[in-house]
Amino acid sequence: MAKSSSPISAVADRYAASLYELAAQAGSVAKVEADLGRFEQLLGGSEDLSRLIKSPVFSADDQLKAISAIADKAGISSLTGNFLRVVAWNRRLFVVPGMITAFRRLAAEGRGEVAAEVTSAHALTSAQEADLKAALKSVVGKDVAISVTVDPSLLGGLIVKMGSRQIDTSLKTKLNSLKLALKEVG
Repeated sequence: MAKSSSPISAVADRYAASLYELAAQAGSVAKVEADLGRFEQLLGGSEDLSRLIKSPVFSADDQLKAISAIADKAGISSLTGNFLRVVAWNRRLFVVPGMITAFRRLAAEGRGEVAAEVTSAHALTSAQEADLKAALKSVVGKDVAISVTVDPSLLGGLIVKMGSRQIDTSLKTKLNSLKLALKEVG
């Protein structure tokens, strides 16, 4: 596992590694990955849930009760649900997004894949995702698992992050570079 650049990402890496180890022993890595994806969708779709995990105002007991109710209602498996409860009890919910990213990276490595985070200006079609996976596979020589997020502010193009590599072909970055170049000329 790569060294973390901050104490928060180190915490995320440790928790994710523990969850991955438990999931691998139980033979349920795919199930846990799906559950974490479901929780991430809930988190992205609810400002209240986002506030719950980020705000230090809520007590550990309040967070634990809320996370338990959410996990039960969302049908999140016992392993993932118990993991989220432990994270809540230990007052580490604010690190859950990093834990999800770290878990996905570990799961991809376990499958012999390389994880790539792709940010696109528009949602990609399944054909575009397949083409992107094939192009990235030709670069790294391994299967690539991609996680796509949409950021309309990019205007066009993609930003691809794989490990320590980042490829930014977004129109926003190109326009900013052009703007900077024009300032230097004039």
